[in-house]
Amino acid sequence: MGHTAPYRLRPESVQRVIEAALTLVRELVHLKGETVKRLEKDAEKVPALLGLPLGHNSSFQQGPAFAPALIRESMWCHSTNSFTEKGIDLNDIRNLVDVGNLPIQELRDCGVDDKQLFDAISSAVKIIYQQKPLYPIVMGGDHSVTWPVVRGVVEAAGQPVDILHFDAHPDMYDCFEGNRYSHASGFARIMEDGLARNLLQVGIRSITGEGRAQAKKFGVRQFEMHSYEDHREYLENLTLGEGCAGVYVSIDVDCLDPAYAPGISHHEPGGMSFRDVMNVLHNLKGNIIGADVVEYNPQRDRDSMTAMVAAKFVRELAAKMAK
Repeated sequence: MGHTAPYRLRPESVQRVIEAALTLVRELVHLKGETVKRLEKDAEKVPALLGLPLGHNSSFQQGPAFAPALIRESMWCHSTNSFTEKGIDLNDIRNLVDVGNLPIQELRDCGVDDKQLFDAISSAVKIIYQQKPLYPIVMGGDHSVTWPVVRGVVEAAGQPVDILHFDAHPDMYDCFEGNRYSHASGFARIMEDGLARNLLQVGIRSITGEGRAQAKKFGVRQFEMHSYEDHREYLENLTLGEGCAGVYVSIDVDCLDPAYAPGISHHEPGGMSFRDVMNVLHNLKGNIIGADVVEYNPQRDRDSMTAMVAAKFVRELAAKMAK
């Protein structure tokens, strides 16, 4: 007789499944971290890629769940090489390691709810952070993952962070469509939890009255595209992270104009160019201790064009982090 999914396990069994998933991450993190230390005992900071193939909290399309594998494929595609714009060779394990994916769908199939799932994401991030010299770069997945990732970083570091957030949307609804875990509500949760000392949102061009009210409530600085040129010099000379745990960078691929990145769920014309984002990132002064690239949707892509864009975001973030 056949079985149907998702399965419904007893609470103690669900916890065992979660721990088994975290063990997968833990063992690979330990292997990569110890290897790096044997090769470079003085390494200060090595980015560790973690995939979070989660798309069910997207309000429109769930394609971002398929993104991590395709971002990886584009990162190592033979159409390019392993060097970043600033000359860092990411094929050197002392500059970048990959610790695989947290098995999101498998956990959901076993009845893990969003609270448990987000707790598991935070735990996975802490596992990376505690294995020095590794620091997490997350490949989403929809933008809901940023909340538990930032929470994991802050809990491990013991202090809030400054967040630099690139996006077409502020993602600050209190509870979008009745879902407090929605990708459109993640930064409301971050600010409620006191995880960010400062939040700068860059590239905004689709914002409601609630988004503006939430920004005012939480003291968020929003740089909208209609006045981007007025703030370009400031944004391309940022200093962040002093007096707190460091800087967290979150890049929603839809910060870009869809002409540069068609493989996104929400096409919002009038966005940033890829070089706009790079100018802000390359010139940023501050210690980046965590990052994510989210909302790439392979189901809307054209000839892997946006996969290459997302991959380059990951590569350049890794180069900025590596020490």
